[in-house]
Amino acid sequence: MTLLDVSIVNVALPSIEIGLHAPDNALQWIVSGYALALGLLLVPAGRLGDAQGRRTVFMAGVAAFALASAVCGAAPSPTVLVLARAVQGFAGGLVTPQITGFIQTLFEGEERGRAFGYFGVMVGVSTAIGPLLGGLLIAAFGTHNGWRAVFLVNLPVGAGALVLARRYLPAPAPRDPAARTALDPLGVILLGLCVICILVPFVELRTWHSPLRPLLFPLAVVLAVAWVVHERRYGRAREPLVSLDLFAIRTYVLGNGVGALYFAGFTGTFFILTQYLQIGLRYSALEAGLSATPFAVGGALTASMGSRQVLRRGRKLVAFGLATVVIGLALVWVAVHAEPGRAVGFYTALPLLLAGLGGGLVISPNQTLTLSEVPRQRAGSAGGVLQTGQRIGSSAGIAITGSVFYSELAASRGDFAIAFRHGLIVIAAFVAAALALALADAATTNRGGSRSGVPAVDGPAPR
Repeated sequence: MTLLDVSIVNVALPSIEIGLHAPDNALQWIVSGYALALGLLLVPAGRLGDAQGRRTVFMAGVAAFALASAVCGAAPSPTVLVLARAVQGFAGGLVTPQITGFIQTLFEGEERGRAFGYFGVMVGVSTAIGPLLGGLLIAAFGTHNGWRAVFLVNLPVGAGALVLARRYLPAPAPRDPAARTALDPLGVILLGLCVICILVPFVELRTWHSPLRPLLFPLAVVLAVAWVVHERRYGRAREPLVSLDLFAIRTYVLGNGVGALYFAGFTGTFFILTQYLQIGLRYSALEAGLSATPFAVGGALTASMGSRQVLRRGRKLVAFGLATVVIGLALVWVAVHAEPGRAVGFYTALPLLLAGLGGGLVISPNQTLTLSEVPRQRAGSAGGVLQTGQRIGSSAGIAITGSVFYSELAASRGDFAIAFRHGLIVIAAFVAAALALALADAATTNRGGSRSGVPAVDGPAPR
């Protein structure tokens, strides 16, 4: 539900523009406001789940997400929709790190890999199937009001999730009362400001042309240094927002880099693909969604298997998946060059399927390896850092890929096929960088002995 709302809205933007007479800046913030709010809360929410109990935080996030979705669906103006989308993002930020936290604490070894595999299936399918579902809803309910159904579909999903969470997720164990209040508020503020300074320049790349925008990046560096100093001091007596000991785990650090770089390419693909198909070729929302479906199918086919095998094969499996994605993207480039017109959806189907098959061997296997040596009591905050890196990667990838896409679109006088092919080169470069990092990790592991896949030993997993 939370990941679907990242991609499903892209195909709904033309419907929102017509139905609400929304200006361009409002449409931009309907997408980017959600991503920004989600990214801000991932790490604090992970720490909150570690301290207060994951089921409580998960259910609160799901309830808030469903309520915000209802407001989105009933929004009378673009301003209300933008604000409700921000609340949706904050609620999604509460939910997401609890998932990896539960998997990390409830499962061990191959069982954990299998659980991350199911999670990876949902990540890949939810992100890639969003355009198709959005297209179906808009086709069913019409252009003027179809966008409302895109948000209201979350209500039955959220209600069902709350019932199942109450029934099946383990209740929080009794904890030391002092641990419940040690949530490191200054660490939350410093990290939140740092994330804002990183994300805002990316999400506002096309609309904010002030020289102040790039200055936010060095400010982010200053805030990051201040945050590290604070966390080091705070951690001497209490559990910090993020334990800096995590960054001494090589597999965790490299896995974060692989995830951020891959998501920069992964999400950028669908951003420019929907622009090319819907605006350039006048595909309907449903046709554009169908064209992106092969990637989702490929990811669903391999994600679970990849996570079961990754503890045996290590980072080499992730590297193989990334190499397959690069080959698939190269074949998409060739297909678009051969047929840039209306039939492009058929020409790109098999290359996108191949890229999806590779992508299924990246997301969840990488998470399994990245979190394999993280102590269970820090599973939520560690997962929050990993997912924050992925959100930053997504925002950077969409901003940079979109900038190249629109620049080439202007230079080629409206040739969407040329612009799309240039955007694909940027996307392939991100994925190739992730591949280089994965190969470096695999080579280091071979020289020093494999530690990946060894579950953290710090007490029995709660059942």
